[in-house]
Amino acid sequence: MDRLSEFEEKIGYKFRDRNLLFEALTHSSYANESKHQYRSNERLEFLGDSVLSLVVSEYLFETYTAYPEGELSKTRATLVCEKMLAKFAKKIDLGEYIIFGRGEAQNGGKDRPSIVSDAFEAVIAAIYLDGGLEAARSHIMRFLPENIREAVAKAYDDYKTILQEIIQKNPEESVEYRLVSESGPDHNKSFTVHVMLNSNVIGEGTASSKKHAEQLAAKQALELMGAVEHE
Repeated sequence: MDRLSEFEEKIGYKFRDRNLLFEALTHSSYANESKHQYRSNERLEFLGDSVLSLVVSEYLFETYTAYPEGELSKTRATLVCEKMLAKFAKKIDLGEYIIFGRGEAQNGGKDRPSIVSDAFEAVIAAIYLDGGLEAARSHIMRFLPENIREAVAKAYDDYKTILQEIIQKNPEESVEYRLVSESGPDHNKSFTVHVMLNSNVIGEGTASSKKHAEQLAAKQALELMGAVEHE
């Protein structure tokens, strides 16, 4: 089985036009070094970025009907950022299939987040051009995390928001953050914060700033609740 067929098996999509897939996997280093006039995946990456944004935006709009525009934008930004796309790419070993020039291959291009995330978007564009929007949508939806709210909380270190959303479901309950200790010189202070549900301590966090300590306390509370996975 050749490498393109192997990759098709990996992503569960068979191309009618194999040239699109070849272009999506062709890094500029190979295109520049090759004697043939191959095109790199940069143009496809440009298109794939837009297709990805459309599919994710539509999904969030239809799924999170209570989210205001700001939260929708923040969530989308998390799901389409380089760090997240690199994680998606790793799930299908995309770096192993990118076609590099000799120098980039030796420099570890297959493990570089910026390269694999761009290639991920290029593959989306190739599928879109080959099979249409629904084919691209099916491909993209395979990678979106089951718990999008948790993914966003982790990306933004914003556990306070997710905890507040859970507590708000019970109007009679309230959450409060209480500074319980502060130590160290001004240039290297340490703050410990408790997060209280009514009058009960449900989480504790210690950090070099009050805000970060509050986030760690909220994270611990969420882990105890089973709302996010313990790391």
